[in-house]
Amino acid sequence: MVSKSRKAELTQTYGGNENNTGIAEVQIAILTEDIKNLTEHLQIHKKDVPTRRTLLKKVAQRRHLLDYLAKQDANRYKNIIGQLGLRK
Repeated sequence: MVSKSRKAELTQTYGGNENNTGIAEVQIAILTEDIKNLTEHLQIHKKDVPTRRTLLKKVAQRRHLLDYLAKQDANRYKNIIGQLGLRK
């Protein structure tokens, strides 16, 4: 789980200010941070099935947000995947 201070930092970076949490870029950045944390946890605890399910749900949610952003504005989509390093 992402801490409040880290969430505020991500919101500031990708949303412009701390109150702008609803835009897709901020949500994608927070989900990406969650996914990284869960992946590290699962590398240590390989048999933790509920965490694995949570990870898969978060990956799917991020995928839906990325698809939405790609349909709405291709430039914003390219910027966010470039900043977060999601694609090669």
